[in-house]
Amino acid sequence: MKQASKTIGIVGARGHVSAELIKLIAIHPHFKLGFVSSRELDGQLVTEHVQEYRGELRYVNIDHDRLGGQHVDAYVLALPNGKAAACVTGIASGNPDAVILDLSADYRFDDDWHYGLPELTRDAYTGQKRISNPGCYATAMQLAIAPMCDLLAGPVQCFGVSGYSGAGTMPSDKNDPAKLQGNLIPYTSIDHLHEREVSRHLAPVEFMPHVAPHFRGLTITANLHLSAATTLDAVQARYRQHYLGEPLIRVSDEAPWVSRIANRHHVEIGGFTLSDDGRRLVVVAVLDNLLKGAATQALQNLNLAFGHDEFTGISCPAGTSFGRRSALGRDGLYR
Repeated sequence: MKQASKTIGIVGARGHVSAELIKLIAIHPHFKLGFVSSRELDGQLVTEHVQEYRGELRYVNIDHDRLGGQHVDAYVLALPNGKAAACVTGIASGNPDAVILDLSADYRFDDDWHYGLPELTRDAYTGQKRISNPGCYATAMQLAIAPMCDLLAGPVQCFGVSGYSGAGTMPSDKNDPAKLQGNLIPYTSIDHLHEREVSRHLAPVEFMPHVAPHFRGLTITANLHLSAATTLDAVQARYRQHYLGEPLIRVSDEAPWVSRIANRHHVEIGGFTLSDDGRRLVVVAVLDNLLKGAATQALQNLNLAFGHDEFTGISCPAGTSFGRRSALGRDGLYR
């Protein structure tokens, strides 16, 4: 029996991540857009801003306290940090049974919300209707560190470099291509939000983020001090076993390039380097901050929330072994 489509509403639909999510929902076999809300784009056709979308849907400007009047199955909140609570209250007043997926950091530290990094937390998902999407850097750091958690001898030092799309659409030095040209800008080198996020959900980290002149994609270089000596073969075997059957994680011996991850849905982890005493490991991870760091992960969480295969509607990375996952269609999408 064909499943009825679930309707998804996006709040704060002007940003880069929302555009990617609109594209993904547009080709999803079981989801359709119910509304896209943006104060700045109110009244404009979605197709004018997201060419991959086909239809007559227009952006609307909906007050946060009136969101509950929208009859959708799920709301995706794509707003700046600090804005989600008013939306959650408005939704609860009129549509309390709807799923809410928050892309901001507002509920990543709230035990009443499911923290949705599926490769690490899907077993803890038991049908919760309040889901917090992890941060992009936080996703890369946790996936780079998770296989070695039981051997950590202290905080992991993580050097991060992101494309300027990660700074959003509001003009600033961090997303000004002219100022970034030939430059690398450090920011929030201590107590970054994603540092606290990873330290809460996985293991203590010390994070030093930077923004670079490229538009999308991020790199994490993680420096792990280990409590016991190990070998490079053992490390590589750990990572491959830990992520066996995960379609959106690829483990390789060589260090991955951020230029090769742009517009791709998966994470690449590699560049394993071990000190002579076997007690210091360096690992490199790259992902597209707008996709696996945000929109792709949001789609994984929506799929789980509505009982679909987690990877439905997500195109596969070439050369991936799919193992236990569902079959791919000829267009490269999971069904």
